[in-house]
This record gives sequence, C-alpha cells and structure tokens, in this order.
Amino acid sequence: MTINRKHILTLSAGLVMLWGTGCATTTEAPTDTAGRPSGEGEVNLYTARHYDVDSDLYSQFTEATGIKVNVIEGKAEELLERIQSEGANSPADVFMTVDAGNLWQAQEAGVFQPVSSATLKAAIPENLREDEGYWFALTKRARIIVYNTDKVQPDELSTYEALAEPQWQGRVCMRSSSNIYNQSLVAAKLEEWGTERTETWLRGLVANFARDPEGNDTAQIQAVASGQCDVAIANSYYVGRLLASEDPKDREVTANIAVFFPNQDTGGTHINVSGAGVVANAPNKENAVTFLEFLTTPEAQKIFASANNEYPVTANVEENEFVKGFGDFQASGLNVEVYGERNADAVRLMDQVGWK
Repeated sequence: MTINRKHILTLSAGLVMLWGTGCATTTEAPTDTAGRPSGEGEVNLYTARHYDVDSDLYSQFTEATGIKVNVIEGKAEELLERIQSEGANSPADVFMTVDAGNLWQAQEAGVFQPVSSATLKAAIPENLREDEGYWFALTKRARIIVYNTDKVQPDELSTYEALAEPQWQGRVCMRSSSNIYNQSLVAAKLEEWGTERTETWLRGLVANFARDPEGNDTAQIQAVASGQCDVAIANSYYVGRLLASEDPKDREVTANIAVFFPNQDTGGTHINVSGAGVVANAPNKENAVTFLEFLTTPEAQKIFASANNEYPVTANVEENEFVKGFGDFQASGLNVEVYGERNADAVRLMDQVGWK
C-alpha cells in the first residue's frame, strides 16, 4: 500500500462514519443532554492529519472495539478555534495534529485534559509525551538534510549549523518562517544553544538561501533535485512519500537526491511528532483514551510506519522499506514540549534575522 492510494470510507457496519459540516451521513448521531454526539459506541475525532492511511486505522479500531470513529478534518488552527468556540458543548473527544508546537498551543489554550494511562506511558518515551498526560506523540519524523548527489558529497555535510558557513552561500533552500516545522527546529536550537548562538546561526543560514522561501517540504526537495539549490531541510516522510509514490514523476525527483542525518555527534537529529490528546469536555472520554491506546499498539504503529513513511514512537516496530533505507541515526533526546514553550521566541528571532 502506498500513501497515494485512495481509500474509501463506507458506512457499513464496523467502518468509520463521517459526520459534521461537509461530511455525508445517512443517520444523525445520538446526542447527550447538551446536544453533543454521544454514546457508548463512538469517539469524535477532530484531526489535522490528512493522510489516507489514517482512515484504515479508524476502520481497524472500529473492528477491534466496536467503537465508531466520527471524523472532522481541517487545519490545526481552524480545528483549535472551532473547539474553543464550541466550548463546553463541543462534541470533540480527541484533537489530533502534527508538530509538538501545535500540541503545546492546544494545551495552553485549555483544549486538552490530563489523562492517566499506564498503557500510554509504557508505550511512548517520556520525551515524546506531555508530562501530565495532556497529549501524546503517535508518530515521529526526522528533520533531515536532503542533498543533490551531483553537487554535494556526504562528507561535506555535518550539522544544521554548518549550513550557515560561507561554503553554502546561495546553495540552501528552506520553506518559510511561518511554517511550524521550521519554528520548532529553531525553538529546539534556542533550548540547546541559547539566543546569541542561535541568532548567529540563523543570520548565516538566511544569507545562504538560494531563493526566497516558498512552497512546502516537497517543493524544497524538488528544488534540490532540479538544481535550484544543493541542499534543503525537510521532514523525512516527504522523501519516503516520493520514493513510495506510484507516480513515475515523483520517483524521478528522487533519482539524484539523498538523505543526510545531521548532528550525529552533537546532540542528534531534530525529531518532531504528530500526536493527540483528549479534549477537555470530551463526552466520550473513556472511548477517547481507548482510541489513543489503540494507536500505540504494534498493529497501528506498523500501519503508521508502513503506509505513511513515518517513524513509529513505540519500540520493536520497524520502519517501512523506504524509510529503513535511509539508515540508522541518532535522534535528539530533547523533550518535544520545548518546541511549544520556545515557539514565540523562535518566531521573533526568525523575523529579526529576516527569514521570510
């Protein structure tokens, strides 16, 4: 299975039911006294993940537990605003999103409630979950250096900070400073290095940009492949997605690029996550916790890894063949909570150095 394959949600028994604005339903969900969807056999998921494979996970959860997954999809900021505007009447049981920075922001906004689950604590490493159980990582992705093999030898690469050196002038592609992935990388460096050293690095990095930031991570990879720049920083699963694609044009992009894991001798490669938490006013809290616990089972983690080219958060689950082909690496052990805690400082500093 590849992540480009389309999966069809049906309303047959044991599969996922879609509900809410813009989603088709054949029956109305039962409601509690506040008018919210409720019932022993369902969980209401607001998710900012937009990957086809996730629908397979929801179906398998339903088959395993009998609990239906009612899905609302949207951008993280839109869903967060929706939950807040719905307030105590929100039907949301689980909020799922990408990047620890977004999870932290949701926690700060009072969207999550703490969960005590021995299963989640045992499955997820301490640095990949919130200390009091407000949210938990479900997948990992590495922020890697992608390089053009015709123009760069791997022994020329070493660290994120080295990309600020004069030899890389006019050779680096990056997406914009408004992107949460880049904000979290800078936040991590602020935690590790402090403001002065991080600012020096950022000024050198921005000076080495081959072009003004534009596009998503895939666009950066494509720019490296086409020779617009020699190196870029991107999340690992974007490369895996191109390698696994059924579209020959996607696979062509990977013909002259390779992956490098930076900072192997200086703290490890930056790791980010996608994750979820139980919403503060969840009408189906028990089902919500059961759902999160299911997503950390070996079966679910294998689906995350095999179909969406992400790294599992739990031990003893292997990456898919494409991601495994990147090789082993040392990951940063920094607690991902700091990405949110340092986000505002990171954004200010990126603006200050002229990162558009």
